[in-house]
This record gives sequence, C-alpha cells and structure tokens, in this order.
Amino acid sequence: MYKGVFYMEDRKTRAPSRHSIQIDRRENITVAGVIDVISFDEVSVICETEMGIIVIKGANLHVKRINLESGELVVSGEIDGLSYENASTGTKAKSLMGRLFR
Repeated sequence: MYKGVFYMEDRKTRAPSRHSIQIDRRENITVAGVIDVISFDEVSVICETEMGIIVIKGANLHVKRINLESGELVVSGEIDGLSYENASTGTKAKSLMGRLFR
C-alpha cells in the first residue's frame, strides 16, 4: 500500500519535461512533448501529450514529421482549431471519439 501512495505522490509532483505549441500562419503547427499519436486524417490529428490529449482540426492536414523519442510532431495544412481533451477515463475517450465520428 505504501508503494502505491508513494507512486501517486511522485506522479503528482513531477513536472512535465517540456510541452509547447507553435503555430505558423495557421499552416504549420509544431507540438513538443508528444507521447503518442492516437489517430490522424485530413481533417483531424489526435495526439497524447504530457499535458493531455490534443485535437488539431482543419483541412488537408498532413503529418510532416513525428519523432516520439524527442516528443516532436509537425503538422501542415489549413489549421482551424486546437483543443485539449481530458483522457483520465475510458468513457471520456469514447465520448471524444463519438464526437469526432458522428
């Protein structure tokens, strides 16, 4: 039991190593701190970052570069929006997918 409590406290106090987003003329977006890319197509890119799930929406989106070792993602296209989603529970993740694929 003590190990579980220690682990949770350690996880809460640990700061993310780095997370940043840079958007250039709504044509290119660079995201640092990416852990995994969940899905992508021409209208959305969904990725998990150190600060939560990010949904990038737009048109003609293309993943130009992904390097999970360095945590960098570069997407080009017509960027219309960016939002963070909570991924703490499975029901929220299903809800997110349900909203994207209506």
